[in-house]
Amino acid sequence: MNIERELGKRSNHQCELCTSTEKLSVFEVQPPKSGGLEDYLFICETCRDQIENPDNTDPNHWRCLNDSMWSEHTPVKVMAWRMLSRLRNEGWPQDLLDMFYLEDDLLDWAKATGEGAPSENQIIHRDSNGAVIEAGDSVVLIKDLPVKGSSMVAKRGTAVRRVSLDHENAEYIEGKVDGQQIVILTKFVKKI
Repeated sequence: MNIERELGKRSNHQCELCTSTEKLSVFEVQPPKSGGLEDYLFICETCRDQIENPDNTDPNHWRCLNDSMWSEHTPVKVMAWRMLSRLRNEGWPQDLLDMFYLEDDLLDWAKATGEGAPSENQIIHRDSNGAVIEAGDSVVLIKDLPVKGSSMVAKRGTAVRRVSLDHENAEYIEGKVDGQQIVILTKFVKKI
């Protein structure tokens, strides 16, 4: 079996991640899992460079994962998960990861390289009880909070849905209260 020919057929001679048709080559997803075609991707030079050299990563190039993450092919899904995990602090990749589902064995394979593992300096947002708050979670206010720059007071017991995280400060989250986007201190919320 000629792997390059088979991958070309499978991918319609396009990069399986970004659909480019320029400078395509075979890429082995590490660590190899099956020893067959399902260990390989057909990708362009740009994707390969950014996968192998994280310092060269251009987050906007990877917006293509919005489509390729839904591929029926296992190695495409695994690599999409890894790249979205690498870029999760950009905001939009976290939204895609929240929708992404991988079977346990595929998730284990995706995590095998350490991509997506929390680093020592990763900022973790915790509510007043110490529960971890993730982007998209819902919280409830545990105290009346005056909103700076406005006469509005966010009342205790108000639910704030689909919060977003401040990626530079573990004490700040953002959400809408009465239609207004506000910054909230995590010590004044409880995760629902």
